[in-house]
Amino acid sequence: MGLLDRFGTDRVALLVDGPNVFREEFDVDLAELSQTGKTFGSLAVARIYFDEQASSGLLQAAEAHGFEAVVTSGDVDVRLAVDATELAVEELVDVLAIVSRDMDFKPALETAKRHGVKTVAIAPGEHGRSGGLEAVADEAITLGD
Repeated sequence: MGLLDRFGTDRVALLVDGPNVFREEFDVDLAELSQTGKTFGSLAVARIYFDEQASSGLLQAAEAHGFEAVVTSGDVDVRLAVDATELAVEELVDVLAIVSRDMDFKPALETAKRHGVKTVAIAPGEHGRSGGLEAVADEAITLGD
């Protein structure tokens, strides 16, 4: 049974931790990132969270690939985790996919699972894998594999 067979036309939230993902050592492709999210269903929410340091070129590239660019003056992790939890608890999505290497999102994935939302941990690269996120998620993917 393939990924599409399991998740079909589920509503997917693809939430990306920009500061932890868009680093030189990962070379993340936005088209691949979007396509990876779409393997789980229809992208109901596709957001990349950035801090104030993000370049205008990166913001424009994110939007050109269909992502909503969320720029926060506070902690990116907090904003992403709150949004992820709200999407799950309010039953706005069927699948929650978080792209990060940061253990801070483990509680958001656990909460989503308790509310019946399928969870996916997507690592930005082999060296960006988080064993903690992979352990709690229903599915773990590494970009570039």
